[in-house]
Amino acid sequence: MKQERLISLDAFRGFTIAGMILVNNPGSWGSIYPQLEHASWNGWTFTDFIFPFFLWIVGVSMTFSFAVRKSKGDDNTKLLLNVLRRSAIIFALGLFLAGFPFGLLWGHNFSLSAIRIPGVLQRIAVCYFIASVIYLNTSMRGQIIAIGVLFVTYWLAMFYIPIPEFGAGLFEKGKNFSAYIDSLLLSGHMWSATKTWDPEGIISTIPAIATTLFGSLTGDYLRTSGHDKTEKSVWMFVFGAGLLLVGAFLDMWMPINKSLWTVSYSIFMAGWALCIFGIFYFLIDGKGIKKWAHPFVVYGMNAIFVFVLSGVAGRTMALWKFNVQLSDGTFKDVSIKTILTQNLFEPFFSPLNASLMHAIVWISVMYVVVWVMYKKKWFVKV
Repeated sequence: MKQERLISLDAFRGFTIAGMILVNNPGSWGSIYPQLEHASWNGWTFTDFIFPFFLWIVGVSMTFSFAVRKSKGDDNTKLLLNVLRRSAIIFALGLFLAGFPFGLLWGHNFSLSAIRIPGVLQRIAVCYFIASVIYLNTSMRGQIIAIGVLFVTYWLAMFYIPIPEFGAGLFEKGKNFSAYIDSLLLSGHMWSATKTWDPEGIISTIPAIATTLFGSLTGDYLRTSGHDKTEKSVWMFVFGAGLLLVGAFLDMWMPINKSLWTVSYSIFMAGWALCIFGIFYFLIDGKGIKKWAHPFVVYGMNAIFVFVLSGVAGRTMALWKFNVQLSDGTFKDVSIKTILTQNLFEPFFSPLNASLMHAIVWISVMYVVVWVMYKKKWFVKV
């Protein structure tokens, strides 16, 4: 029997990738609404929802993808080889974005010896690979046990393994076990804003894998025939609310923190993913109310492509500079991005809204690209 396409998942993926592009492309990094940047440390903002949602979506998607391939006769070995290939490509794309434009544009310094190794796409690749190995070799019960093992491992390491100078059990910036391991194994290859730890570092990837497995559990549930779509929506809300409560409860001991991807954060965001996706699923697949979500579907059908395109184009605009004369008669090198923001938005909006308008226009430009691709049925798969 042919697998019915989950349009709500395409829409939720598109909603998530559009949000990712929105927060990654302000007109000015000095003028951003608080909800459009990450929480300074503990806590969460709208921006902190985006990455875990994408990992959760990866988990849901792979259950449907594997089911289709198995129906065509693929065994686990063939599936894992395909997973390995896809993971390698996604990881390589992440490294490409980290290095772009490789010293070829104005003022950009590039050194392979200092390239950032962790990153968003790199974490997606690692989580996808490990979660796939677990999924293909266990039952639903096994996935739940794996989540528990991942959480307990992270919890024990963060609370009980002492590090030089600071001891054990700390969750402060740069003074925790996760940061210590990053400094040992990723020295010189971390996010330039921190240099001593990375928000997509090694230890924090452990509970991120669990986030992906929460998605695979949801995918398996959606593929069952025991409940109709309305009932499934209700149960997603029920379990989502339960995870929100558990995450908020655990916050008393281990703070909800995106940069550390704490256990409480992983559980809390999986709860939000279930609740928000439950709305998409109920409206689109349950009730057939689809027109409102079409722009998100268009985005979702080429999610990785538009993320990479936006990153390349955004970096180019930020680094490509012209020597312009200022109002005081002096000259200064100014990026294309700054020139456009200053001339198209700042005369009409406050600094915060001018920066926001730049991001909204950027999303619209990217949408035109993927809309043309959608119309021509060009879907870039990795």
